[in-house]
Amino acid sequence: MTLPEILTLLGLNLAVIVVVMLALWGLSLRFKDVSFIDGVWPLGMLMLALATFPRTEGDATRKWLLLWLVAVWAIRLGWHLLKRWRAHGADGRYTAIVETQERDRGWSFGKTALLFVFLPQAFLGWLTSLPAQMGQIAQTPPVGWIGWIGAVIVVIGIGFESVGDAQLSAFKKDPKNKGQVLDTGLWRYTRHPNYFGDFLVWWGLWLIAAETGWVGIAAIAGPVFLTFTLTRWSGIGITEKAVSKSRPGYADYVKRTSAFIPLPPKKT
Repeated sequence: MTLPEILTLLGLNLAVIVVVMLALWGLSLRFKDVSFIDGVWPLGMLMLALATFPRTEGDATRKWLLLWLVAVWAIRLGWHLLKRWRAHGADGRYTAIVETQERDRGWSFGKTALLFVFLPQAFLGWLTSLPAQMGQIAQTPPVGWIGWIGAVIVVIGIGFESVGDAQLSAFKKDPKNKGQVLDTGLWRYTRHPNYFGDFLVWWGLWLIAAETGWVGIAAIAGPVFLTFTLTRWSGIGITEKAVSKSRPGYADYVKRTSAFIPLPPKKT
């Protein structure tokens, strides 16, 4: 594909995800809640991979590898987050966003949901999933050792994230753990095994895409942005601010446990 054709492909994909997010925004007006966006977000990235598949002529093995890995990750995570939303209702983070804009700017729920949640999520999902889109373009080379290492990293990331989510769900189900801090299992070595799993998934997918040359390498913007948002923007900071208010022992947990990369706990 020529550069104009690649840009057209990516532009149409962006338009598709924007249309889908506008439809979901309409649904949020009915619920008066935007929290389901967390569960829809990974499924939106799978949709972009699927939309790219029939419109590219890249190496068939690489295309199927990318598609299946994204599908496993997105369906598992999307189901987990949507189930959590159905069980627990509105997420306090999003409620705070809506209330803040209503108080400070006089914005309605609909305006805040559109401009602060659904439109940004459309663009950011498109950006993050660039490896799954751009990795399907080039016909050569076939998947080599770099690509297969990337696939192994993706599988490890999915497993890491899945185990972390399962451990947290089991912990929360036990009434004796109310107000307590989970510091066993993967949570003993990192305060955010789910975020670290996502990090591995998208850097692994980028390796698969990068093996194709400049087109795949350019998709690095996706995992770079994801790493930034998980570690510096809306991931660790916002999550820990909320958790620290409800769990008195969380400050000590922070002192001894790595924030992101799994490491042996510090002695305190």
